[in-house]
Amino acid sequence: MKLATRTFLWLLIPFTLVLGVSFWALQARVLLRVHEELESSVKQTQATLANVQKRASADNRRVLRVAAENSTLKAGVQEVLFDRISPGTQQDLEARRTLEQQLVEIGGELDFDFLLVADGNRVPLAAVMIESGKLEPLDLARDQPPSDGYFTSSGRTYQVTSVPINEGGNDEHSENLGWLSVGERFDLSNLPGRVVLLRNGRVIETNSPGLPVPDAEASLRNCPANAECEIQMRGETYVSAPLQSDAASGGYSLRSLESVDAVAGPVQSILRRVFILAGLGALVVAVIVSGLSSRSIVRPIASVINRLHESAATGELPEFDSGKERIHEIRELAESFNRAASAVREGQERLRQANVQFIESLASALDARDPYTAGHSRRVSEFACAAAEALGLSPAQMHEIRIGALLHDIGKIGIADAILQKPGRLTADEEEIIRQHPSIGRKILEGVAGFQAYLNVVELHHENWDGTGYPRRLRADETPLTARVVKIADAWDAMTSDRPYRRGLSRAKALDILRNVAGTQTDPIVTEVFCKLWDAAAAAEESADASLAHLARAVGSETRVPAQQEAS
Repeated sequence: MKLATRTFLWLLIPFTLVLGVSFWALQARVLLRVHEELESSVKQTQATLANVQKRASADNRRVLRVAAENSTLKAGVQEVLFDRISPGTQQDLEARRTLEQQLVEIGGELDFDFLLVADGNRVPLAAVMIESGKLEPLDLARDQPPSDGYFTSSGRTYQVTSVPINEGGNDEHSENLGWLSVGERFDLSNLPGRVVLLRNGRVIETNSPGLPVPDAEASLRNCPANAECEIQMRGETYVSAPLQSDAASGGYSLRSLESVDAVAGPVQSILRRVFILAGLGALVVAVIVSGLSSRSIVRPIASVINRLHESAATGELPEFDSGKERIHEIRELAESFNRAASAVREGQERLRQANVQFIESLASALDARDPYTAGHSRRVSEFACAAAEALGLSPAQMHEIRIGALLHDIGKIGIADAILQKPGRLTADEEEIIRQHPSIGRKILEGVAGFQAYLNVVELHHENWDGTGYPRRLRADETPLTARVVKIADAWDAMTSDRPYRRGLSRAKALDILRNVAGTQTDPIVTEVFCKLWDAAAAAEESADASLAHLARAVGSETRVPAQQEAS
């Protein structure tokens, strides 16, 4: 993975994580707020239910206390209690019917849905209930309604309130004959929120028709009787809380059942949309900022890396302009590299100079074997470099020519002195041995690290343009340009230097010979450039000679004038 990509991801990922954690924290806060709202709603429902029950009980008790003082009702209760000594007799049945009729009359006057008379132990004696729009006696053998709390019959739920029936008033000295209870339809739809009525853990009524009663019943079994709990129904979360402090008499209890998802869903949906839009916007900003930041970080580093790649290709250490870098660390890196590169270049330059000095010493030692060729390699190197500069060759080619020319005759180390220093002309066999020195020179330098660049000059400086040279008989530009330049410089120094068997040729004669062999033995273009250099040098020398003669004449005339004046 590229540095730019890694930098971009390291900048973007933390921002994305912060965005995700923020969304999660905000969502958790919303859910907590929803729970708090639901708890507040449950408490409100509890308070409402308590107020409703309190008001209903207070109203009913005021009415019941008046009804409980009815002397006819008291007489009927006493008769039933007396006749209950012989239960099931005709007299007992008639007494109960009389009491039931009295309850019908009281219920008709007071507009109650259910009336019940019980003895002092709250054992039902007689009861009537609205059936088909009128009060009818209730079969106590089938239904056993409580004297307080809730009562369910024929799918209807009643809230029951009772007062004592006392003989002799309501003070502490009165005799309790029994209890008078009345009931009104308990309508859950009047309660706020979703409420369920349970009896012994079974849901018997709810104010929400769409509520899955079996699922609610199964889930509520695990809830503590007087504590709040959280349940799951069909993938939806509900909070349930008791609306009464204790279970009502007869095993009845009321619980709220509020859906967290239904309350939190719209808020979460809005929050999700807001976060998606805000998140996308923030993500776009993060991408742009991360991209710009990564570019500002990576670009100078990439520039350094690219320059180093170029350095690896060219072998030259680059120098960075650290003043343009705005990042302090990158600027320090560039300055440190420049110092290191400067030290390396200085070391390379010293090594190069030592290498050149060594090669020059080696060439001088080689030339010292023959007094007639002393300085030959150095002169060939100078002549060849002058021609290379005139040709506009690259610095690398110039270096190859300069060092290659110094080493071009190193193969003569393998030639015997008897042949190399022979004063007369060489025989054909000796000529053949001499012609082996380019190949011998190549073999010598092949095994030396750092000298591979000069092998072409050493081996091929005797190749001819027309292919008649040696050792490979290459034609035209098959011979490298550097070797062709050194060949001309070598030939020039050989012609113009004294030898045991002849004196050196004049400059004019040597130039004529070079121009004559151009296109056969030497590269014609290089030959022409080389000859023009010597033509220019000759013209400069003639001009210098003329200037010296003119100066001598001027000096001579000045010395003659005073002599004439003296004679006169």
